[in-house]
Amino acid sequence: MKKLCFIFLFFAFHGIGFSQSVKFISSLDASKTAYSMHMLEKTLSKKGYAMKNSTSKFTITLKIDASKYEPESFGILTDKTTISIVGGDTRGLIYGSLAVCENIRNGVGLDKIKAFEEKSKYPYRTIKFDLPYDTYRHSYALDLHQETCKDIKYWEAFLDMMAENRFNILSLWNLHPYVYMIRAKNFPEASPFSDAEMKEWQTLFHGILRMAKEREIETYLVPFNIFVSPEFSKAHNVAMDNLEHHHFVKGDTSIIIKRYTRESVAQVLQEYPELTGFGLTLGEGMGGMTPQQREDWMKETIIEGMRLSGRKCKLIHRIPFSSNVGSLGPTSIETERLTRRAIDEEGTMDFIEKPIWADFKYNWSHGHSTPTLVKVHGGKLFDTYFVPKPQTYKVTWTARNEDFFCLRWGVPDFIRSHIKENSQEYVGGYTIGSETYIPAKDYFTKSDIKVDWKYAFERQWLFYKLWGRLLYNPNTPDAVFQAEFTRRYGKDGQNLLTASSLAGKTPLRLASSFDFTWDFSLYSEGFLSLKDKTVSYIDIIRQIEQPVTEPSFVSIADYVKIKTTGGSFETGKVTPPILAEMLENDCRKALELVKNINTKNNNNLMYEVADIRSWAYLGLYYAEKIKGGIALQTYRTNGDLHHKQQAIKYLEGALKYWDEVIAITKPIYNDMPLVHFTEQAGNTKEQNEALRFHWHILRPVVANDIEIAKKTVFEK
Repeated sequence: MKKLCFIFLFFAFHGIGFSQSVKFISSLDASKTAYSMHMLEKTLSKKGYAMKNSTSKFTITLKIDASKYEPESFGILTDKTTISIVGGDTRGLIYGSLAVCENIRNGVGLDKIKAFEEKSKYPYRTIKFDLPYDTYRHSYALDLHQETCKDIKYWEAFLDMMAENRFNILSLWNLHPYVYMIRAKNFPEASPFSDAEMKEWQTLFHGILRMAKEREIETYLVPFNIFVSPEFSKAHNVAMDNLEHHHFVKGDTSIIIKRYTRESVAQVLQEYPELTGFGLTLGEGMGGMTPQQREDWMKETIIEGMRLSGRKCKLIHRIPFSSNVGSLGPTSIETERLTRRAIDEEGTMDFIEKPIWADFKYNWSHGHSTPTLVKVHGGKLFDTYFVPKPQTYKVTWTARNEDFFCLRWGVPDFIRSHIKENSQEYVGGYTIGSETYIPAKDYFTKSDIKVDWKYAFERQWLFYKLWGRLLYNPNTPDAVFQAEFTRRYGKDGQNLLTASSLAGKTPLRLASSFDFTWDFSLYSEGFLSLKDKTVSYIDIIRQIEQPVTEPSFVSIADYVKIKTTGGSFETGKVTPPILAEMLENDCRKALELVKNINTKNNNNLMYEVADIRSWAYLGLYYAEKIKGGIALQTYRTNGDLHHKQQAIKYLEGALKYWDEVIAITKPIYNDMPLVHFTEQAGNTKEQNEALRFHWHILRPVVANDIEIAKKTVFEK
């Protein structure tokens, strides 16, 4: 039943010589307008409007017109006394209302808001969120988020951020989520919780999913496989070799585990009607199983559980990353073919809503590298999923961030390039997020420095705003993002987007020039990578010898080899000297843009500027290191001592820039736990848990690059 709603709010514009009443009108059911109205009222109030009588009136109307606007799209229509917000659906209406809120926050008067329209580029704009309970990896850096993520206020703030930035899907991941959401009807022994504890967990998850629904955000549960609770294992004597839930283990396909999993999926979907669907991830807990056996397991458990739930739901089918019985096997065309057959079959099932999302990791675990698709998890991607063109599924890309957690990052043109490279008809969108980082508790900021934010994701507001808004509309101009800096910091913020865009290329260029694979194989923020089962600083020799990721880049070793043999490089190749020059130019410009900003009385602004400066000095450090690497490798090739002395000089210069990073970050950032340190070879679990990351901790190994150069001996 539709309800005609007239809501009168009386506000006075501060700083304007008249007061103005605002009237909201909608003929829609209140459930379709509740969140839009709430955010409009909240924004008007926060802007400093005060209740009082009025001499003039302004009307905001809320409508849905599916004949004029596509789903998720909206139009803002204006005249002197009226703003009409028209959505193609409820989600479009929310986005239109939030667009008006954005104008108001930026100081635009209601009578000055201009008419405009927007529509969605991709239907799939997802945040991957690894829950801190029963995490994929075991680490203090993940465990410390537990209390924050049990607070419903945190989820309200996170979901508000998602809606504002037009993310429309939240995927929730952990090894075995069912025990936190249900007490299995036929397997109550699987639960580790008392009735009171179970009620708390269920209240939390019902609250998360309800709030997501209010914001028109879809939710997917993505369990890893095959896992059961330790209580279930002990009760039934199954999976007894993995009571501590390590992720790479043999798969236990016992009949009772299949039944328990199948029934748990059905019960979760029945008890949580707001849950949109499930995701399949084939690999973890499935050691010893062939690709076909893994697909069969999914069909017999999660897919069958979806059917048994008695309702329609949606599906993410994550593309498997192993073509053999190991957990880290290579890709193969045969595995692609059997996976496509499985997804095509799922597309015929009437209880699964279409399209199915067929998800790949873009450039393995390091999407923040190059917009060129070089690899997926396991290696090469063939064309099986695209030819013939899929009819019931869309390809989606996961752009993982395992590379920077502390320093703020935002390079809009990188994201635009990513989207431009992936605008094929079969692409449905992107997932962003991390496996080794949870954006909840802020464990970075020094506790004695007063700031306005509470949660970690609020520190990285630009990261989320850029990805979300550009995935929604890649034509969103930089002016939108710059306006947010201006709103926050006034004239002091006018150069921050440009400076961030320049300095923020530093980690992208490292990841483009230093090849990687899985999570721990690179941590760009700290110039760390995996070697001999240990994550450690990338010393000068590794920098010289490591192959590149981006095909247009040239490694230091290859560059010196070609130059010393009289060869040349084709047009478009980014050689190490060109890369060093690019880094120097961009980073010096970034430093110039922020050098006169006074941050003394604004800690929020201080952190923004500090992070830009840190990226810039890391870029200058990297440029000097590249030049030092060229000189050292040239000496290693021809024995000319002049090049050795050059290398030492450049590496001394690199250390000076690293010291600048330390000077900036040590007073304002804690020593930080890092999941990448959790599997260090030769250490106990306790020793790894005690390891911390900070640039000052790495200074001795950065300085050791100079000693390496000094001790290098030419060998004919």
